Amino acid sequence: MVWQLFFTFLKIGFVSFGGGYAVIPMIQYEVEAHGWLDTERFQQAVAMAGMSPGPISTNTATLVGYDSAGVMGGIAATLGMVLPSLAVIVLLSALFFRFQGSKWLRSSLYGLRPIIAGMIAYAALHFGFLSGKEAFTWMTVSTLVICAGCLILLTRYKLHPVAVIAAAGVAGIVIYT
Repeated sequence: MVWQLFFTFLKIGFVSFGGGYAVIPMIQYEVEAHGWLDTERFQQAVAMAGMSPGPISTNTATLVGYDSAGVMGGIAATLGMVLPSLAVIVLLSALFFRFQGSKWLRSSLYGLRPIIAGMIAYAALHFGFLSGKEAFTWMTVSTLVICAGCLILLTRYKLHPVAVIAAAGVAGIVIYT
């Protein structure tokens, strides 16, 4: 299982463009295909990964690997997730600085923005509101209320994201316990 974790996250690492939240649907697909975690456990792993320092996709890989195969699974999944990004970013850095004035490069980067935004929106909807159960339950409504409150705290009151994360955690404790 350790090698399966390594090669699965190596594959994800090679195609993980757009940041951590954009990669979460790919990780979920592989986790479900291999039966490593059920949906609720995976959502808990993503939530914990999002609240931890570091990239959410790497944190999620580590948690999935650890939950599936212990410490060696966590190490294998983390290495699988990180190695492709490291290799690709070194190569792309060299190419980017060589061709940074290219109109084609700038155009292609603008072209990637919509898909990245779409993948992030998908991850937000899927993990925040659609857990495979009924679409609108009291948990969905309370999640929407917490989400709206977080948006207000971030945009209107310009609170630091860490304070908003802490406030959302407190709201979760109050509402869901």
